[in-house]
Formats: sequence, structure tokens, C-alpha cells
Amino acid sequence: MGNKLKQYIKNLRAFLEREEEIKDVEAFKQELFREIQFWQHERLIHLLVTMLFALLTMSVLLVMVFQASIALLVLFFMLLVLLVPYIRHYYILENGVQTLYVIYEEVCRRNSTEAVPGACIPEEYGIKIKPFSCENKK
Repeated sequence: MGNKLKQYIKNLRAFLEREEEIKDVEAFKQELFREIQFWQHERLIHLLVTMLFALLTMSVLLVMVFQASIALLVLFFMLLVLLVPYIRHYYILENGVQTLYVIYEEVCRRNSTEAVPGACIPEEYGIKIKPFSCENKK
């Protein structure tokens, strides 16, 4: 999954760096938004799995404090061996989704007259965000 996300971001950046005119900007933004939603779901699932393994690992460590056993030590190291790649994979997913957010905002800025993020959120989802204003109201 991590390689797939990295490849998707690489292809997306290469496409945007060509500075070609996007024929249907709204369709492009909708497709990118949908892809972000898929990766957010993937990230959530991996967060839950990572948290489960972290809790199991810490629980076994806590039990080992009160009852020393070779079997518990082996179980602890087995869980630790699984936990480290899960943390790494979640890290890749998190950074990838954050990168997709930045790309999405760049596409919105490039092709919209409205302020970001209001211009980037599709109205069909019922989310209304007022554009950010730097003006001081007196």
C-alpha cells in the first residue's frame, strides 16, 4: 500500500508539473477528493491495527514485570517485531495523505478564484466553510 500511495503521488506531481490545462477541473478535483477519502480510510484502519498491537505489546510487557516467563518474553518480541513495521507503514500513510491534502489545495488555488479551503470542499457533501479573511474588522 505504501508503494502504491508513493507512486500515485509521484504520478500526480508529474502530471501537475507539466502545467498542462486540465480539461475538466471540477472532475479532476472530485476524483482527487475521492482518492483522498480512500487513503484516509486506509490510514484509519492501519491506525486501529497499530494501536491494537501497541496495546498488546505494552500489556505483555506489563505482565512480564509481575511474572517473568520465557514464553512471555518470546511473545513480547514477536509483537514488537510486528509493531515496528506497522508504525513505519502508518507513518508512510499519514505523510502520504498529508501530501495529498497539499496537492489538492494547490489544484484548488491554481484553478479557482475563491479562497482555500472553501473552494476545495465539494458542495455536495454539505460542508460550508467561510473563506479565511485577513482583514481586521473594527
